[in-house]
Amino acid sequence: MSLLSQFSNIYPMEEVEVVIVGAGPAGLATSACLNHLSIPNIVLERGDVYASLWKKRAYDRPVESACFDKESGKWWIDVKNVEQNVDETYVAKFLVVATGENSEGFIPEVPGLDSFPGELLHSSKYENGNKYKGKDVLVVGCGNSGLEISYDLNTWGAKTSLVARSPAHILTKEIVFLGMRLLNFLPCKVVDATVVLLSRLKHGDISYHGIHKPAKGPFYLKATTGRSPTIDVGAVEKIKAKQIQVFPSITDIKGRKVEFANGKVSQFDVLIFATGYKSIVRRWLKGGEDLFDNNGMPKPSFPDRWKGKNGLYCAGFARKGLLGISNDARNIARDINLALKMEEPRKVEPSDENRRPFTYYCRRPSKI
Repeated sequence: MSLLSQFSNIYPMEEVEVVIVGAGPAGLATSACLNHLSIPNIVLERGDVYASLWKKRAYDRPVESACFDKESGKWWIDVKNVEQNVDETYVAKFLVVATGENSEGFIPEVPGLDSFPGELLHSSKYENGNKYKGKDVLVVGCGNSGLEISYDLNTWGAKTSLVARSPAHILTKEIVFLGMRLLNFLPCKVVDATVVLLSRLKHGDISYHGIHKPAKGPFYLKATTGRSPTIDVGAVEKIKAKQIQVFPSITDIKGRKVEFANGKVSQFDVLIFATGYKSIVRRWLKGGEDLFDNNGMPKPSFPDRWKGKNGLYCAGFARKGLLGISNDARNIARDINLALKMEEPRKVEPSDENRRPFTYYCRRPSKI
């Protein structure tokens, strides 16, 4: 007896062609491509969906587990119906993981972090700096979130410090837009040199203030690693004016005292980690080792990292922005459409022999 048969009478089950986990850009794009091909699908999302066009198609149901039943050849997806507080099960021929790599806030292991008595949070939980006025706040991470939060905290009157652990390209949105336009006409190497020069003219040498630029250009890094440049929202001027203090990486934490790689020690009331996100696919996906590694990231290399075995797909993991999401969504929809067409019964065309009229077979046999 198959796994599905054993539990079909215990849990409420709904069968559909395709289940998509994640109602972000990748999940919605994949659903749109499937809808264009008239392939039934549902989108499961652990949070509320605010896009009005998708409210009836996306369900507020966090996925608890998903496994493949070899006997039936289908995926069995267990979810929690948040509104009704009941467990539900979906059965699908195809499963699309569209949660992306940014599923859960990541806080790295830091020596002595457990000893910190103050407030500790990830940037995803940050709302505004209103309640931090007058407090000593350390923001760990010099990416887009880190710079934006640092700027906001300082604006609200917090005593703000920033940890710049890794080199970063900090550009204005105007310079980024110009670079994207130039990429249509010039090689990436030339465009990178141009935007780096413009950034230097705009901000000066910010390495003097503790933020160093990478050896490779911003658009080269985006194309090869998926790492985007940091967009300045006004934080650089505050850093240059010493309103935001920049530190290197943290080496140790003892209570409220934080020690840095340059030997300096400062005391803080709040630690905010703007240190990125991590994939949690491996927590709920049982199987799929051919597609996902232990970190929940696709094993196959680009551009074939969207397809696994047994009807398993992933969308939005290519680190290629909206273009990568678009390519994943179209490829997945086409592949599923092809698989469904191959399952349809083949129509046997009548041969010339079969096309002969009935009277042909009623003829009198010729004399020998």
